[in-house]
Amino acid sequence: MKKPLLMTPGPTQVHEDVRQAMAKNITNPDLDQDFFEYYKETCNKLKKIFKTENEVLILSGEGILGLEAACASLIEPGDRVLCIENGIFGRGFKDFAEIYGAEVVCFEGDPRKAIDVKELKEFLDKDNDFKLATLVYCETPSGITNPVDEICPLLKEYNILSIVDSVSAIGGEPIEVDKWQMDIVLCGSQKCISAAPGLTFLSISEEAWNIMKNRKAPIASFYCNLALWENWYEEKWFPYTQSISDIYGLDCAVDRILKGDNYIERHRKNGEAVRKAITKAGLELYPLSGFSNTVTTMIVPEETTFEEINNHMLKEHNIMIAGAFDYLKDKVIRIGHMGENCYEEKLYITLKALDETFKTLGVEMKGSLHKHFVDESD
Repeated sequence: MKKPLLMTPGPTQVHEDVRQAMAKNITNPDLDQDFFEYYKETCNKLKKIFKTENEVLILSGEGILGLEAACASLIEPGDRVLCIENGIFGRGFKDFAEIYGAEVVCFEGDPRKAIDVKELKEFLDKDNDFKLATLVYCETPSGITNPVDEICPLLKEYNILSIVDSVSAIGGEPIEVDKWQMDIVLCGSQKCISAAPGLTFLSISEEAWNIMKNRKAPIASFYCNLALWENWYEEKWFPYTQSISDIYGLDCAVDRILKGDNYIERHRKNGEAVRKAITKAGLELYPLSGFSNTVTTMIVPEETTFEEINNHMLKEHNIMIAGAFDYLKDKVIRIGHMGENCYEEKLYITLKALDETFKTLGVEMKGSLHKHFVDESD
């Protein structure tokens, strides 16, 4: 069976070099001293992408693990937590915070726009007694990025720690963890990094470490307990056996990013070209501001349904695109242009197939998506 071209907003295509790296002979990661060095070096490479001197850890579990581990490790019962949300994943942070006993207050933004920093500041001027705040850099279902470069420094003015879900941003959007005063920033292997699903990696500030070490209540988890990692390198000890083959692949994928082109500019250029092609064709983007350079979300044309579009793209063109879920279910189409997906030839093929699909399903357009994309890419 021929595998489809994955043009979804993660998991993405995985380069053959990454697949070959995952096929290397394994060792015993709990006993092999060389593996501790390998793990440390991979974390140091990730620091370059994060632009941080903070500690970076790789955890064995999909990106949600990092989100829950941050909440489990920092939140104590009764802590006031601010949930800054304008989408599905931002709102989901509330559930994890409440699991660990937080008193959660939500700052709700427009679900079709980036968080308004001015409005957030006005909110904080009135109520800022929070231990930490949760927020999302790129809301993958809606294709919106939030101005974390402004939000995190603003939170610091009120002595509020930040937990930032950057799963669909790191490796595709600009990130400067230290400069932007971010405390915990988490990502997943299967998005812009274009490794296989199964790993979380995150950076942890000194302030966040201090909060974990000086808790009154014990952390109500083992697997999600980040404090267990404090002296992992000095003691040459992992809290649990590492997913060694996945880490081999991750290391290779990170090397490809660091040794390759200007990946931030490539994502910006191609993301912008896709958005302009869609609007030129008379179709409607879901976001009204804060457009993501890693995923584009458009509203399903009224002449058809997402199910019809998706089925035709898979059956006739062997290309997989995405819909969404929750309140966006059956309302939007998502094209992932992140990591290995974010190249002109793959986007051209995808948009040309979408042109044929729309034509077959009776969707009226102004010109064609793939030709508009070429015009915008020049």
